[in-house]
Amino acid sequence: MYGPYLDALRQPGQAVNPLFAFLGVEVEVIEPGRAVLSLTVKPELIQGAGVAAGGVLATLLDEAMAHAIIPTLAGDRRCATVELSTRYLAPVKKGQRLTAEARVVKAGKRIVFVEGSVENERGEAVARADASFMIW
Repeated sequence: MYGPYLDALRQPGQAVNPLFAFLGVEVEVIEPGRAVLSLTVKPELIQGAGVAAGGVLATLLDEAMAHAIIPTLAGDRRCATVELSTRYLAPVKKGQRLTAEARVVKAGKRIVFVEGSVENERGEAVARADASFMIW
């Protein structure tokens, strides 16, 4: 089910995931149990204090974690975030290139536990998260 979606998502200028297109998210790696996504922080993602909004980093982490799960799903099964805990470690400024990497920690039949981190272009951690996803 997800093969065509994942193939299309990897293409430049993809249109199958409007959120990725809006944020400027690029796929680096998507494989069973692991995903790596990146984005360059656009001016539109900066909040009033002059740094990237925390929700942008949380969204990048959430999407990376979901896409680590998606290739493991069979048939018409889907996943949804049940809980997401994000820790912000450093401010992110306009123009910085961010890379989010997510890995499945434990996969049950109905709940999958995933962890992720975001680093800037210097390899410094700027955010980390743990999440659980429901499979249905």
